[in-house]
Amino acid sequence: MSKRHSAKHKIDRRLGENIWGRPKSPVNRREYGPGQHGQRRKGKLSDFGVQLRAKQKLKGYYGNISEKQFRRVYAEASRQKGDTSERLIGLLESRLDALVYRAKFVPTVFAARQFVSHGHVKVNGKRVNIGSYRCRQGDVIEVQERSRQMVLVLEAVQSPERDVPDYIDADHHKMTAKFVRVPTLADVPYPVHMEPNLVVEFYSR
Repeated sequence: MSKRHSAKHKIDRRLGENIWGRPKSPVNRREYGPGQHGQRRKGKLSDFGVQLRAKQKLKGYYGNISEKQFRRVYAEASRQKGDTSERLIGLLESRLDALVYRAKFVPTVFAARQFVSHGHVKVNGKRVNIGSYRCRQGDVIEVQERSRQMVLVLEAVQSPERDVPDYIDADHHKMTAKFVRVPTLADVPYPVHMEPNLVVEFYSR
């Protein structure tokens, strides 16, 4: 379960963007930062500040994963052939909690991590309770039989708030989702503009 589960909207407020596109985000009402001095904080960011902000936004989007874990994902992306920023997005989207969220089995990325850690999900028929588990192309994710009637799941599946992207083949009647292919940045339906190239610049300084 994420340490920031009860205060996830603080990430929105701090960054000044509704990074998950949620209707309940406080940014929809107040675009400035939290606290009594929030409205005064808008200054011009340095190059380092812009890169740091891009990293915080991308890291925060995936349930505010730890810096150590995020750096590990970046290191793996940098070792792979091709564009590091594209590889970074591909690795983040291959996480089991991200795929559970994308398949619309749960309403938020925070709920996805908790849902996985509580043992409600199988991958290729085997129970997996690690949110950062790396799924591969062709893997089939399935909601456990006993968990399919949970209110959380039923409401998420029926929600018109977002669509399942085309790199996931979801069947909400069987409560299964197949990871069809590793996506590129252009494939991922981020509600806000993400800049993984700036994240690469931040870590390669």
